[in-house]
Amino acid sequence: MKSEAILFAGVAVFFLLADALYTWWAREPAGVAALTVSLVMSSVIAFFCAMNYRRKGRRPEDVPDAEVRERAGTVDFFPPHSAYPPVTAVGMALMGVGIVFGLWLFLIGCGVMLAGVFGMVFQFTDVDV
Repeated sequence: MKSEAILFAGVAVFFLLADALYTWWAREPAGVAALTVSLVMSSVIAFFCAMNYRRKGRRPEDVPDAEVRERAGTVDFFPPHSAYPPVTAVGMALMGVGIVFGLWLFLIGCGVMLAGVFGMVFQFTDVDV
């Protein structure tokens, strides 16, 4: 993760310089906003990669003479079939249709979407919600 952190930090520096120059010469708010958002997003990714490297240490991918078998083992927990992703999708669709047809449908979509998101987050935890 260290190399990824350095890479995205370089991207963030590029966007910082481009944003400063664009602000100085163009003074056009849409471009400034786009470059600022790009700067913030690349900075967040660089920060995430740096903190992940600090917390977990070096990965086998970071070592030039690593073997493939060093990365073997359990990758992560992947949940089985769940009803919550379709519930979240229906909520998002209702929100999108609610933008066109009215606030009442948008608010119903928000409730359905939040129920789906909370269901996905807490489905495999031991915490009762």
